[in-house]
Parts: sequence; C-alpha cells; structure tokens
Amino acid sequence: MNNKTLPTALGALLLTFAIPALAQQEPLPPPAAPAVSAPAAPLPWSSLSPEQQKLLGRFGGQWNTLPPERQQALARGSQRWLAMSPDQRSLARERFDKWKSLPPDRREALRQRWQRFQSLPPNEQSIVRQNYRRFQQLPPEQRRALRERWHNATPAQRQEMLQRSREMRMKRMQQRMQQRMQMPRPARPPR
Repeated sequence: MNNKTLPTALGALLLTFAIPALAQQEPLPPPAAPAVSAPAAPLPWSSLSPEQQKLLGRFGGQWNTLPPERQQALARGSQRWLAMSPDQRSLARERFDKWKSLPPDRREALRQRWQRFQSLPPNEQSIVRQNYRRFQQLPPEQRRALRERWHNATPAQRQEMLQRSREMRMKRMQQRMQQRMQMPRPARPPR
C-alpha cells in the first residue's frame, strides 16, 4: 500500500461531494518551488521494527535501492498501519480497494481536488468540513437529489447555488450573533 496514496484516496473520497464550490474555482497556479531542505537520509532496514519488516517484507530485498524519501514514507505508513485497530484496517482496505477501482482520470481529478482543499485557508477548510458533515447527515434520497441537481446544473446555475449558500451561511451567522447579543449576561459577584 502506497503511503501517499491511501491518505490522498481517503481524503479525496471524503471530499468528493463536500466541496462543489471548489469545482467552480479557477485552477490553481502551479505550486511554488519547495524550499530547499536537506535531502532525506537513507533508512536502514535494520532500523525498522520486526513488525514493520514483516509488513514491508516485499521491499526487504530492494530496500537499499529505494530512494530515502520512499523508505521514510513506507516506514511512516507501516507505523500508522500497525497502530490501527482491526476495524480501522478493514475500513482502510475497503477504501483503498475502492480507490484502486476508480479510472485513472477520476483518481487524478480527486487528487487535484484534494490539493485545492489543502491550499485553502484553515477557516475555509473548516467550512468545507462542516458542509460535508451536514451533507452526510441528510437522508440518502436527499443527498442523491442534491448530487443530481449539482451535476445537471449549468456553470451559471452552479454559481447561483453557491451564492445562495453563502448568503444563507451569512444569514445564519448573523442570527447567531444577534441571539448571543440578546442573551442576558450572568451577574458578576461583588468584589
């Protein structure tokens, strides 16, 4: 299991229906060149725990020929895998199998969507997560209807839907602020 593929797959699948707003954004410019950092140091096979060596056994014979970044990624992934409960591992296998069954172009689209999500400021990521949780709480029929409505909409209709969503979110925020301002403040004890 590729250390980078599983988290990307899980995140991308999680966000498949959570961030339609991102689908309407302009493509992001190519990322800036990463800051120059020290190259990753090779990781000796002997530094892995026996459990990690067993899990990564198929790489044992070629471990020393792998790039150090790959060695470290495999080591981190094996640590995470070993820390999972059996239920978490089962779920991860299911999600990974689902990811592998997707056509390459769909996987690439999901990777790009995940990268766009990662580039959002934390407050916008939080809004996306909240929207996803709200979406997941809807009955299946309603989720299906919303997906269909989104997919059948023209770009202009999608922009209108997004604008209405923003307006509703602002209205809810204003209502919460007004409610907080109207709440009586607790009396302070005398000093």
